[in-house]
Order: sequence, then C-alpha cells, then structure tokens
Amino acid sequence: MLILGIETSCDETAVAILHDNEVRVNLVSSQLLHQQFGGVVPEFASREHLRLLNRMVTEAFAQVGLRPDEIDGIAVTRGPGLMGALLVGLSFAKGLAYALHKPLLGVNHIEGHIMANFLTCPKLDFPFLCLLVSGGHTQIVDVNDFGDYRIFGRSVDDAAGEAFDKAGRILELPYPGGPQIDRLARQGDPEFYQFPRAKVRSDQADFSFSGLKTAMLYLVRQRGRDWTREHLADLCASYQEAIVDVLKMNTFEVALNLQVRKLVLAGGVAANSRLRIVFEKEATRLGIELFRPSLKYCTDNAAMIARTGLEMLKRQKITPFSVSAIPNLTLSTN
Repeated sequence: MLILGIETSCDETAVAILHDNEVRVNLVSSQLLHQQFGGVVPEFASREHLRLLNRMVTEAFAQVGLRPDEIDGIAVTRGPGLMGALLVGLSFAKGLAYALHKPLLGVNHIEGHIMANFLTCPKLDFPFLCLLVSGGHTQIVDVNDFGDYRIFGRSVDDAAGEAFDKAGRILELPYPGGPQIDRLARQGDPEFYQFPRAKVRSDQADFSFSGLKTAMLYLVRQRGRDWTREHLADLCASYQEAIVDVLKMNTFEVALNLQVRKLVLAGGVAANSRLRIVFEKEATRLGIELFRPSLKYCTDNAAMIARTGLEMLKRQKITPFSVSAIPNLTLSTN
C-alpha cells in the first residue's frame, strides 16, 4: 500500500509517502520563526502550514516519481495539537481525498508517536509497554494491540518535554530548550546539584515536573546570572538527570509489575541521549528488550502519521469526511 502522510499539529509542516513499511520520502519543515518568541505562536504556525503544505506535497510526489492518484490512502493528524494548525492539514487532506476518491485516515498524533517504532523496528509486534514522552505528553501506556491501550501513568502537570523547554527559557537558551539542555549536559556533572524527584501519591505511576522547573527558577534567582552561566553545563546535566531518573523509576516499576518483556520509547524526548543510555542500561539489567525509534522519527514527522494510517487502512478503519479536529484528543478518546 502507498500512504500519503500529513502532519501539521504544531510548528512542523511535514509530508511523507510510505510504501508498506518503507519510507519513500519524509519531508519536515521546522518553523524557525518561533525562536524569536521563545515558543510557538499559534497564528503564525497556521499561516506557515498554509504557505508550505501544498508545495511540500507536490515536492514529495515529484521526489518519488508518483502521481497523487496512485496512492491508496491519505493519513492526516486530527489531534491533539493547535486547533488552527490541525485544521490546515485536515482540510487539505479532506479536499485531496475527496478529489482523488481515496480513503481518509484521521490519525491520533499520540498514537502516531507509538507507531513510529515500527518504521525503525519492523519486527516489533504487539503487545508491549510504551513510555511516551514529549512536549505535551508523558504517559506510560500498556499497548495490547493497535487501538487497545491502558494508561498506567501520566503527568499531572508539566510534561517532561515542557519541563525541559521551560528550564531552557530560565537558563536563557535558544528555543526549543530540550535539545540545548541535552547538548550542554554532555559536558556537565549530573551530580553537581540535587534537584527534587517528585513522587506523586496516586494509584498510578504518575509524574510531576512542575516542582522541578520551579526549583530551577529559584536556584537561578538566588545564585544570579553570572553563577548560572559559569555552571551552565553542570546545571543542565543535573536537571536532565532528575527528569530521566523519575522517568526510569516509574516506567520500570510498571514494567516489573506487569512482567513485560518489551519496552518501547516514543515521542520527542525519546531522542534525548541520556534517556536512551539510561533506559538501555536498565532494560539490559532486567532482561527487557528495548525498542527506540530513529532520531528522525522521534520528533513530529509525517512518516509516523502515514504508518498509523497504514495500520488503519489494513483494519478498514476509514475516517468519515465529517471528522473534526480535536485539539485535546487523547488515546482514550481515539
């Protein structure tokens, strides 16, 4: 099957064409204009999607030498994300699917991150446990089958990626802060400062990162900017270690309780180098097989949307044209 994937949930305009499990083309245009604002401006994101999407779809078909009428389905993100940005992609996909008489496949962006692992690890099969960790979500998900999920832990406040980006702003690093902290932390001492590790009182293995961010804010205020700049790498390493430590503790606690043999990482923070090292080491120690998507499939991309659409088409889960964009879409409302 040939699937066209379209992703416009936030500030990446992305288009991909998938042939079964082979990515034929995967185009991503990151909107660098948001860097000057220290975060994503929703209206500007929507305008950039409008400007870029048609030309990127045209370029994708040109690169693989295919005509639009040769595809078997059109997969597009319907949520979660920014409402305006989602509407641009969804409206474009609806129009194209209608004109070409092709199936429309409305994809849950969170589900897309999970399915990204199948692009890198085609031998992966259900069931497995997944740590989905991104700018908007931090969840431990028991994936029994495609569309069959149980959530065993989630963030009660800031997601891990959000905590990284907020610390980046506090440290006056370029946006997005997560990759910058990861880069600087490689030259720092993770034991330089003991940031708090929150343990949420709940029946689930929930996460809380808002206190960690606040601790960084107060520390910088107390010690001053000169001290912060002098110890920037050490602060990044210590802060990163606190996040990774909590992610490891909660995830492997659930893994041991469920006696899982396969653990999957997903989401933009799954690209974090320290997270990948720590989880590989702990999984090996416990005899759990760890699966990680390639770095290019961790952050928002259309290949993961196309791969999810492929799974939907295989199972004849066709989306009606009446589908709406849902900014707060969750796995439970999938």
